[in-house]
Amino acid sequence: MEHVPALDEPLKKSLGPATAKVLAENLDLHTVGDLLHHYPRRYAERGELTPLAELGEQLDEHVTVVAQVADARVHTFNGGRGRRLEVTITDGYGRLQLVFFGSGVHKPQKDLLPGSRAMFAGKVGMFNRRLQLSHPAYELLGADAGASAVDAFANQLIPIYPACAKLESWKITKAVDAVLPSARDAADPLPPALREGRGLLTLPDALLKVHRPRTKADIAQARDRLKWDEAFVLQVALARRRYADTQLPAVPREPAPDGLLDAFDAKLPFTLTEGQQQVSREIFDDLATAHPMHRLLQGEVGSGKTMVALRAMLAVVDSGGQAAMLAPTEVLAQQHHRSVTEMMGELAEGGMLGGSERGTKVVLLTGSMGAAARRQALLDLVTGEAGIVIGTHALIEDKVQFHDLGLVVVDEQHRFGVEQRDALRSKGKQPPHLLVMTATPIPRTVAMTVFGDLETSVLDQLPAGRSPIATHVVPAKDKPHFLARAWERVREEVANGHQAYVVCPRIGDEEDEKKGGKKAAGSAEDEAEKRPPLAVLETADGLRAGPLAGLVVEVLHGRMDPADKDEVMRRFAAGEVHVLVATTVIEVGVNVPNSTVMVIMDADRFGVSQLHQLRGRVGRGSAPGLCLLVSEMPEASPARARLAAVAATLDGFELSRIDLEQRREGDVLGQAQSGVRSSLRMLAVIEDEEIIAQAREEAARTVAADPELAHLPALRTALDALLDAEREQYLEKG
Repeated sequence: MEHVPALDEPLKKSLGPATAKVLAENLDLHTVGDLLHHYPRRYAERGELTPLAELGEQLDEHVTVVAQVADARVHTFNGGRGRRLEVTITDGYGRLQLVFFGSGVHKPQKDLLPGSRAMFAGKVGMFNRRLQLSHPAYELLGADAGASAVDAFANQLIPIYPACAKLESWKITKAVDAVLPSARDAADPLPPALREGRGLLTLPDALLKVHRPRTKADIAQARDRLKWDEAFVLQVALARRRYADTQLPAVPREPAPDGLLDAFDAKLPFTLTEGQQQVSREIFDDLATAHPMHRLLQGEVGSGKTMVALRAMLAVVDSGGQAAMLAPTEVLAQQHHRSVTEMMGELAEGGMLGGSERGTKVVLLTGSMGAAARRQALLDLVTGEAGIVIGTHALIEDKVQFHDLGLVVVDEQHRFGVEQRDALRSKGKQPPHLLVMTATPIPRTVAMTVFGDLETSVLDQLPAGRSPIATHVVPAKDKPHFLARAWERVREEVANGHQAYVVCPRIGDEEDEKKGGKKAAGSAEDEAEKRPPLAVLETADGLRAGPLAGLVVEVLHGRMDPADKDEVMRRFAAGEVHVLVATTVIEVGVNVPNSTVMVIMDADRFGVSQLHQLRGRVGRGSAPGLCLLVSEMPEASPARARLAAVAATLDGFELSRIDLEQRREGDVLGQAQSGVRSSLRMLAVIEDEEIIAQAREEAARTVAADPELAHLPALRTALDALLDAEREQYLEKG
């Protein structure tokens, strides 16, 4: 009887040490189960050829194509000593060149005759502005193939696996064949009632059909089932975390009548938007309960999230507690401190001469503070004199003690590790309430997948008085006079008493040079990609000497001394600086209502959401905002299409969808789901919105009925596989 390896058996036992080593090092596959969950990326039909036109988007990536040889020629050079074989393959529409050199010419010259069909695997390169595969590996198909290949690809549907240079797709096919019998023993994580109710395949069936489908219907059924696995197991992990949070005690926090919050509301010079009022109600309801609030506050750039967070902090201070706001950078912490104290006025001067008797102290705590100021801030926190503290990671240090921490507000969640959030939470007598703010609008599905342990509030209304922002693409290479006009527009805005930002992708000091610039997407043939990205220091010098001569031009970037950064921001906020040339350090939270124009250099090197975020720094006052996206990319490039999308809409939620569709989900989820070993393979976050929403409901029901999953051992096992030790800790800490 054949040996059927167990799912947790190391691959070297089934496949031998050499193949197992390549799979482990290149594809992070270690066990039989890992390999069974390495699904085909797509399927080629025996009679069908792969669209070669799509390869332009996969430059420098390893690809597998099925195509037919159109022609093959040997060229000699170096007086006949050197030989080069050029093979042109076709899919009936596009063509692609393959090239083989030297001693590597002999075998392909014999095999790759015009009319023969094969699978080719290699790295997509560019030569003389044309795509090519250099020395690709290949496997003949059909009548030209050897017996073993015919056996391996006897199916009409040929699986094409995510592969690597050292292991072509067809070799992975053979490795999967060796372990496929083990799929019969795969324990099914889905509760039987859920699986039957939704008409899903069993897990063993799904694995067999995804790897060796006989029909397209097999593939569709297998994919549906495997998507459910990913969505459901992840949602159960998040649902258990939500459930555990409801079991924790917390001090209910309700604002006192006629207290600090009422005094603050009474002096507001404007009315809160309907959205702000609604979200505030949700937050106040949560704060009044006896278990910790866990809420995500996300909203459009400039929708007034800080105002909502401040009112929540005031409500907690009213109830006798303290509130801490954690910002990712010193610039942002200082900015928040400045705007909170300005909004509160004399209410932020509790206990000081001229302060209100209903007021409280608002202190700033950052790593670069002087010893005396720091000592005083720490004293104000431990005595309870300061109701509100705003700071960076410095807030988390052991020395920092609170009198009674009731609420933690985390700004820009994705920049904070969960351990840091946890360290701050442990400073309360009981777990404090938690409000997470994110300034990048997130599609609903991502919020459910990444922040699924938090309840979500959305602000999508802009406050009255905010001006629209016009956005235009400036094609610096095709139309240099457009760039000259952009600098004229900056001068005009400054002449009208306004200010401008110029944003560059990098700083331009020595350390930065070594790193080299990031390649721009989809622009291999363009020289713009070859030069390093524009830098703050050179750009500022060039503007002072050239188109903006006579204006006060200053720089701001992450490597400046914190005191210098704060001084530059203070002078810019006070209107003493006309033009601020900066890196993305200004991306979030910087609020200078008098700045009306932003020029983003090499805009194609930024992501869609990042551009939207940057653009939100202008048009914050009563004058309309203008954002100019400067790019040297050719008009037809994907990079320019991205910029056109940003110019076409101010809807951050729409742009975040576009951003996610254009990037791989792993970029988005990998960062936020730190510690997840098997990130999503089948589930596409945007396309599978319905599955994610349904899986969330099913997961909540399952966990409510059986929090320990005592009756669902296979689900428990799947959870353990998803949550390695680090991730398990991460979920429990929250």
